[in-house]
Amino acid sequence: MGLISEVLLLPFAPARGSAWAIRQVLREAERIYYDPATVRAELAQLEEQLQAGEITEEEFDRREDELLDRLEIGMRGGAGTGEGTAR
Repeated sequence: MGLISEVLLLPFAPARGSAWAIRQVLREAERIYYDPATVRAELAQLEEQLQAGEITEEEFDRREDELLDRLEIGMRGGAGTGEGTAR
């Protein structure tokens, strides 16, 4: 049965391979997005923008909250589990 199903599904092999590659890329992108070091660097950059007057206090607060949410998810290991994509 395994051999027959493999032969029948052979025309779909490129699509299955592409889907696997896309899943791997998404998983890596999510890992980087929620990486605590990445989020901390973005927080530091955000503070520099505030100090330079490039953004308002309100914009800083909004973006800081988003980054802190990402940091929380990254710290508890939610990255790569699909938890971050539902937000």
